[in-house]
Amino acid sequence: MSRSRKPSPPPAAIGRDAARTPVTRRQALGFLGAAALTAGGLSLGLPSALAAPRRARRPNFVFILTDDHRYDMLGAAGHPFLRTPHMDRLCREGVRFENAFATTALCSPSRASFLTGQYASVHGVTSNFSRWDENRNVTFLRHLKRAGYDTAFVGKWHMPGGDLPRLPEADLFVSFTRKDGQGDYFNCPLYVNGRLTPNRTPYITEELTEYALDFVRQGHRNPFCLYLSHKAVHHDWKPPRHLRGRHRHADLSFLAPESDRYNTLSGLNWLEGTLGNMHDVYRRYCECLESVDEQLGLLLAALEAKDLLDDTVVVYAGDNGYLWGEHRLYAKHYPYEESIRIPFLVRAPGVVSGAGWRVSRMVLNIDLAPTLLDLAGLPVPAAMQGESFAPLLRSPSAPGRPAFVYELFRDFPFGGRVPPHQAIRTESHKLIEWEMCRPPELYDLRRDPREMNNLCGTPAGDRLAADLSRELEALRRRFHIRRGAGRCASA
Repeated sequence: MSRSRKPSPPPAAIGRDAARTPVTRRQALGFLGAAALTAGGLSLGLPSALAAPRRARRPNFVFILTDDHRYDMLGAAGHPFLRTPHMDRLCREGVRFENAFATTALCSPSRASFLTGQYASVHGVTSNFSRWDENRNVTFLRHLKRAGYDTAFVGKWHMPGGDLPRLPEADLFVSFTRKDGQGDYFNCPLYVNGRLTPNRTPYITEELTEYALDFVRQGHRNPFCLYLSHKAVHHDWKPPRHLRGRHRHADLSFLAPESDRYNTLSGLNWLEGTLGNMHDVYRRYCECLESVDEQLGLLLAALEAKDLLDDTVVVYAGDNGYLWGEHRLYAKHYPYEESIRIPFLVRAPGVVSGAGWRVSRMVLNIDLAPTLLDLAGLPVPAAMQGESFAPLLRSPSAPGRPAFVYELFRDFPFGGRVPPHQAIRTESHKLIEWEMCRPPELYDLRRDPREMNNLCGTPAGDRLAADLSRELEALRRRFHIRRGAGRCASA
């Protein structure tokens, strides 16, 4: 992958940000449409023939982010019963990155990494209770806004829980807040540019999509970027009524051998558990995910109806994975594959030279921001630690990164019994270094993809672990990652 540093010619500016005063949804969108017309160099009362010539249009961007969506839960990934025809369409008409990862398998840190292109050690959102520093952190939306894009952030913010930032780089900012920042599946209060706004649709996935559709259907003279951030498929998994019970008789014998029917409130996960056994929860999770796919279909249809789909880069991803009994664990936090791998789907007409590609190179959540700026022809700031994967969209055989760092900080009380740790993941191996003197773990991912055979303690394993530990330290220094985990690993 490469980092694009070559700036493109500056587009027409969209003008000065309006003062942020509470407005209704329709007022916000109406203002956005008017601002877009003015920004495009067209006076509202003048015919288009009198407008200044327009430069070649940059692509639109639509980024859809879901919560806790694990990498292999797609129809296109061979799931036994999940119906995800619209996600499958993105795979069929674009690229599916089969080895995509969150650098921190936890909601808030991962979301901050998508927005900033930085590791949690750098952007500072290290847990679900860390505060977002508006003065310190710069989102890719801000760079796009300065370059003339119309911008919208719709959905879950979750940094910090219980409050929302000003986010002046978003022309439209729709989100929800509650003491934990998670929102609710039904009748969730929404704030539209700072004003509490009555619900139009009771189910949150559908409600957020309606705002996204309103934004897409505006008469944009500028290119636009929509960031649609769903609550689904986070705990406590309440599917819409028309999908409830769809998979109540689904055969779950394919789940990991360690999976069982114990109540998810037990063991280490009682704060993230829910009533019912793990199999019941898994079925509801699938039903919530199918609702997301339905709404993705509406968004793609709206882009097609406006003749915008082939001018728009559509990216779909999850913020982290999810363990469904593997290693007798549940939820996320842990550095194992099921927890850290995410779906990452890209439809990019005019960029992807083929269709239906499955790319095995490793990409990360921190790569989204530099990639979108690269595709917009904008320079990638040096502060971004991710790398543009645009070369992989053009050729799946393009070089990729050889390794990356995974990090998890203390997240009490959620995951409070998971020791902080760091890991290095290469294309073939993973070394995990834990705090609190927990022994290190080393896995050969090609021979042991389920990470069941720890090679530490064997002569060959210890030699490889020493090499990987040195490489991990080099990556820490390169990316300014705080060294907290692993102090006891070599003791």
